[in-house]
Amino acid sequence: MDTKHYKTYVQIGLNILYYRKQQGLTQENLAEIIDITQQHMQRIETAHSIPSLPTLLNIADALGVPVEKLFERR
Repeated sequence: MDTKHYKTYVQIGLNILYYRKQQGLTQENLAEIIDITQQHMQRIETAHSIPSLPTLLNIADALGVPVEKLFERR
Protein backbone atom coordinates (compact mmCIF):
# COMPACT_ATOMS: atom_id res chain seq x y z
CA MET A 1 0.00 0.00 0.00
CA ASP A 2 1.20 3.47 -0.89
CA THR A 3 1.24 5.05 2.57
CA LYS A 4 2.28 8.46 1.22
CA HIS A 5 -1.13 8.89 -0.43
CA TYR A 6 -3.23 6.85 1.99
CA LYS A 7 -5.41 9.81 3.02
CA THR A 8 -6.22 10.47 -0.64
CA TYR A 9 -7.25 6.83 -1.14
CA VAL A 10 -9.48 7.06 1.93
CA GLN A 11 -11.07 10.24 0.52
CA ILE A 12 -11.65 8.59 -2.86
CA GLY A 13 -13.30 5.63 -1.13
CA LEU A 14 -15.54 7.89 0.94
CA ASN A 15 -16.55 9.85 -2.15
CA ILE A 16 -17.37 6.67 -4.04
CA LEU A 17 -19.47 5.55 -1.06
CA TYR A 18 -21.24 8.94 -0.93
CA TYR A 19 -22.13 9.04 -4.64
CA ARG A 20 -22.99 5.33 -4.70
CA LYS A 21 -25.48 5.81 -1.88
CA GLN A 22 -26.89 8.90 -3.60
CA GLN A 23 -27.63 6.70 -6.61
CA GLY A 24 -29.21 4.04 -4.39
CA LEU A 25 -26.64 1.43 -5.44
CA THR A 26 -25.09 -1.31 -3.35
CA GLN A 27 -21.42 -2.23 -3.66
CA GLU A 28 -22.56 -5.30 -5.51
CA ASN A 29 -24.66 -3.25 -7.97
CA LEU A 30 -21.81 -0.86 -8.74
CA ALA A 31 -19.27 -3.66 -9.00
CA GLU A 32 -21.49 -5.49 -11.46
CA ILE A 33 -21.95 -2.36 -13.59
CA ILE A 34 -18.20 -1.83 -13.92
CA ASP A 35 -17.33 -5.53 -14.09
CA ILE A 36 -15.30 -6.01 -10.91
CA THR A 37 -16.03 -8.14 -7.86
CA GLN A 38 -17.98 -6.83 -4.89
CA GLN A 39 -14.92 -7.62 -2.75
CA HIS A 40 -12.74 -5.41 -4.93
CA MET A 41 -15.32 -2.62 -4.72
CA GLN A 42 -15.34 -2.95 -0.93
CA ARG A 43 -11.54 -2.81 -0.82
CA ILE A 44 -11.52 0.35 -2.96
CA GLU A 45 -14.11 2.05 -0.73
CA THR A 46 -12.14 1.17 2.41
CA ALA A 47 -8.76 2.16 0.92
CA HIS A 48 -7.41 -1.39 1.14
CA SER A 49 -6.94 -1.48 -2.63
CA ILE A 50 -5.65 1.18 -5.01
CA PRO A 51 -7.97 1.48 -8.02
CA SER A 52 -6.48 1.77 -11.48
CA LEU A 53 -7.26 4.84 -13.54
CA PRO A 54 -9.58 2.89 -15.88
CA THR A 55 -11.45 1.57 -12.82
CA LEU A 56 -11.81 5.09 -11.41
CA LEU A 57 -13.08 6.34 -14.76
CA ASN A 58 -15.58 3.47 -14.93
CA ILE A 59 -16.77 4.18 -11.39
CA ALA A 60 -17.23 7.89 -12.15
CA ASP A 61 -19.14 7.06 -15.35
CA ALA A 62 -21.38 4.57 -13.54
CA LEU A 63 -22.10 7.12 -10.80
CA GLY A 64 -22.72 9.91 -13.30
CA VAL A 65 -20.09 12.23 -11.84
CA PRO A 66 -16.91 13.75 -13.26
CA VAL A 67 -13.88 11.76 -12.10
CA GLU A 68 -12.51 14.82 -10.30
CA LYS A 69 -15.46 14.62 -7.88
CA LEU A 70 -13.94 11.39 -6.55
CA PHE A 71 -10.86 13.34 -5.41
CA GLU A 72 -12.65 16.20 -3.63
CA ARG A 73 -12.15 16.75 0.06
CA ARG A 74 -15.37 16.96 2.07
